[in-house]
Amino acid sequence: MSVVILDFGSQTTRLIARRVRELKAHSVIVPGTATAARIAQEGPTALIFSGSPRVVGEDGAPRPDPGVYRLGVPILGICYGMHLLAVDHGGRVSSQGTPSYGSDTLVRYEGALFDGMTGELPVWMSHSSSVEVVPDGWSTAASTRGNALAAIVSPDGQRMGVQFHPEVVHTPEGGRMLGNFLRAAGVA
Repeated sequence: MSVVILDFGSQTTRLIARRVRELKAHSVIVPGTATAARIAQEGPTALIFSGSPRVVGEDGAPRPDPGVYRLGVPILGICYGMHLLAVDHGGRVSSQGTPSYGSDTLVRYEGALFDGMTGELPVWMSHSSSVEVVPDGWSTAASTRGNALAAIVSPDGQRMGVQFHPEVVHTPEGGRMLGNFLRAAGVA
């Protein structure tokens, strides 16, 4: 079993891989633009889309091969990765105008990603755009006071996106969130 991390240029991609390994799961990093056939060679049980310094929709912004969605494995999108999930499934992402960089707090959350968690949860944000409209059938899984769409989930629960960065120490429950994703994906 392998977790394939698609790297879209995030400075924390290696940290994502480390966190996955700390959870006793094998992880492999491949370029975010790798073909679905190349990704399938790794025998993925789950995919994680990394963040990126780019903005979805701008010229030259990296995109995954549409075939990755036909691999039939659970996907977690982190920040830019969440934006890709939203746009590729019919949602909309927009620029906030002012980047959000720093600590925030989840005040509402639900679903498999947050199993066993209670109370307000500190999270780390680092983005200049956000999901404005979720894809049809998708739901909001978490909110902060300033961001109603801090996490989203597909109707079947197999695709999840988070606006924040669970891989960094500034998201204290981030390891648990990643562990919950791996368990939901059947990896851990």
